[in-house]
Amino acid sequence: MKPNAQLFKGSLTTIVLKLLSEEGRMYGYEITRRARELSAGALELTEGALYPALHKLEAEGLLEVSVETVGNRPRKYYSITPNGRKEATAKLEELKAFIGQMQALLLWRPGTA
Repeated sequence: MKPNAQLFKGSLTTIVLKLLSEEGRMYGYEITRRARELSAGALELTEGALYPALHKLEAEGLLEVSVETVGNRPRKYYSITPNGRKEATAKLEELKAFIGQMQALLLWRPGTA
């Protein structure tokens, strides 16, 4: 069963920041391909979801963009900034805490704590 797309959508910023902090600079298609690979096909990022998120992160100073010509086409590469690294760390900690809280709720049994 594929996870609910809304669950991934709520974590898109965290996913993008984590990928860029680990992989270095990437262009949009690379981000979608890597997310699909790492999620064993469960996460299919669409252009309609990814590019607005990338533009927002850039506007917030968390990503920087460079353009290079590949073949005869310009390609935008996204890189994480130092502030983006801090935000990635904060978002990952927030997500870990949330997952821990959800596990506690889901594993709770009547008559225990």
